[in-house]
Amino acid sequence: MTSLLSIERLSIFYGGIQALHDVSIHLEQGEIVSVLGANGAGKSTLLQAVSGLVPIGSGSVFFRGEELNRIPPYEIVRKGISLSPEGRRVFPTLTVEENLNLGAYTRRRMKDEVHAAKDRVFSLFPILSERRRQLSGTLSGGEQQMLAIGRALMSSPKVLLLDEPSLGLAPILVKQIFDIVSEINGQGTSILLVEQNAHKALNIASRGYVLENGHLVASGPTASLRSDEKIQEAYLGGAALKKKPSPAKTG
Repeated sequence: MTSLLSIERLSIFYGGIQALHDVSIHLEQGEIVSVLGANGAGKSTLLQAVSGLVPIGSGSVFFRGEELNRIPPYEIVRKGISLSPEGRRVFPTLTVEENLNLGAYTRRRMKDEVHAAKDRVFSLFPILSERRRQLSGTLSGGEQQMLAIGRALMSSPKVLLLDEPSLGLAPILVKQIFDIVSEINGQGTSILLVEQNAHKALNIASRGYVLENGHLVASGPTASLRSDEKIQEAYLGGAALKKKPSPAKTG
């Protein structure tokens, strides 16, 4: 059976520096899969390669069995893969609604579908509806993160690539963002999640991968990753984890 998204022996180079080394990852329909790793591990490069934003040195990316290696980024969006980038990257001098409209650029002539997508975004993020005429540069960090995710959803993707959605947010906003990510998944969108907050990422994912210095060093169901002592020590605060069990998964 063909995976929804399949990354096979992917290697990426920046000049003489190799950022990814023969990385293989797959995402099935309906899954949330987390990619963990420290800064510089290659996580963002992985998502950018899937999105067509960096050239692939070797290996392949397949979506529904079709190779994406030489397809331009806008066509990858049109096919059903959308990226919410690290650092949000909203357009600060445009309003919330104008940012959302740009997310629907590849389907701008499908006015009914764009309207339905915007209604979905405003349902997920009611604060964006209230701020729709506000310049996005004046939003709080949490609101800008919601806008970045909402903009990515405007193309109605089959696969949503999320790059560090909790970065720089207060704990209460982190919980809210992850609750919404679970809701988006529950609505039928498969999610490849890059995240340094390993606890939160493993709580909502069914499987995970761990990158170190561009190498894939571990993978498996989230329960097995949680029980791996090396991963506990590196990403989960191993000593604290051994003293008490992880909280039960909710949502």
